[in-house]
Amino acid sequence: MSAFELTLLFAGGVCAGVVNTIAGAGSLLTVPLLVLLGLPGTLANGTNRVGVCVQNAVAAWRFRAERVSGFRPAIPVLVPTLAGSVTGAYAISTVSDKTFERLFGIVMLALLASVLRAPARRQSHPEQKRKAPAAAAPLFFAIGLYGGALQAGVGIVLVIALSHTGLDLVRANSVKVVVILALTAVALPVFIAQHQIAWLPATILAAGQSLGATLGARWTVRGGERVIRPILALACLALAGRMLGLY
Repeated sequence: MSAFELTLLFAGGVCAGVVNTIAGAGSLLTVPLLVLLGLPGTLANGTNRVGVCVQNAVAAWRFRAERVSGFRPAIPVLVPTLAGSVTGAYAISTVSDKTFERLFGIVMLALLASVLRAPARRQSHPEQKRKAPAAAAPLFFAIGLYGGALQAGVGIVLVIALSHTGLDLVRANSVKVVVILALTAVALPVFIAQHQIAWLPATILAAGQSLGATLGARWTVRGGERVIRPILALACLALAGRMLGLY
């Protein structure tokens, strides 16, 4: 790869790291970029997972440094999500990718309304922060199903689901990065075993996404919902458009 291509890949990684940390769907940028630079689709998909894994590890560490750790609240969410992820990886074989993507695009448009809604109601019952994630295990199992099947945009769904359990969007993002770190860490050895990772672009992309994750975590904590909400809404629209085949 040329110096220009490596620079472009690093810059794309920074942008994706910021978007993924604040909202999600950064892979809508990185996977097409890898394909544009000459990688086959399956190799681009596997290569992208390295950056996603490193990015979420950095983001989880940065959230903790900012005193908004998502490790402990992620525990009741992590178990059903991982179980759903394993199931979804097998279940997707019975449904075409195209049909699944169209259906999910419609769901994303429906979820957009909840992203734009004012957060006041979520704040009225702070005790939900302790109880709701465990009580919502079936919901997170369903999210795991999607994550295991397609993965793209699962961060957006996690943030929205977590916000409806009583967490504000800042805390929801801190939990989200921990969950996605676990999901990706489980999947990554499969791509390595199948030789579906191009290590040079993966390393450059991961470096860019690490920087983006650092910036994204800082902006999330310090900017709060006024920063998160518009980016999350735009990410929802972008993912819905991609899933519905609008571009």
